[in-house]
Amino acid sequence: MLRLRVSTAVLGWVLSCASFATVEAPLANAEIEQLCAQAEDAGHCGRLVEKAQLNRLPNLARREGSALLVSLFPAGTATFTDSDDAVHGRSYSLWDYLDGINAVLLYTTVGDKTTFTLLQRTNNRRYELPTEPQVSPDRQHLVTADICGPACTNEVAVWRVTRDAVRKELAWSPDAAWTDAAAKWKDAETLVIEYSIGNEATTATLERKLGDAAWKRLPLSP
Repeated sequence: MLRLRVSTAVLGWVLSCASFATVEAPLANAEIEQLCAQAEDAGHCGRLVEKAQLNRLPNLARREGSALLVSLFPAGTATFTDSDDAVHGRSYSLWDYLDGINAVLLYTTVGDKTTFTLLQRTNNRRYELPTEPQVSPDRQHLVTADICGPACTNEVAVWRVTRDAVRKELAWSPDAAWTDAAAKWKDAETLVIEYSIGNEATTATLERKLGDAAWKRLPLSP
């Protein structure tokens, strides 16, 4: 499978694309498997990963009860507070630090839905991403691949990163037969997308350049 699933029933697609992780401070797949093997649910897994990351990145964030406090740059603090609502409860857990773009990645649960929240440390702006993003070699883009059927957007998306904002720039919906996919950067202008179809154990790959005509190009707001 392209998606690393510590426990399919518990975590769903929390670790989507983890095998292609290119961010600067990720835990190894084996570490995540070990941490989350006994997790009660996705939020619990996030907390276990957070505990390990807080030890690795002691000056980046700290937890105070239901609040996660992340240091901004050059000064300040961003606060993410969990909600215990039985239906729409929300939780945030420190997942990674993307040094190349000075951003923090949080694993986020809202009810049964799981996403990632990207925090730009220079301006405290926050963006919801469907899966764990991969940073391009030139640090100008992110890519997310959210392919899993009805529960996903079934879209590969490229996001432009600037000092002031992160905006979706390109989107592409692959063949409906795809059931899983992960994307990594071959170079700053080329993606390698690995995918599976149906229940087949084998996978295939394709390359797609950012200039390819197949992309849907989204207008960038000012």
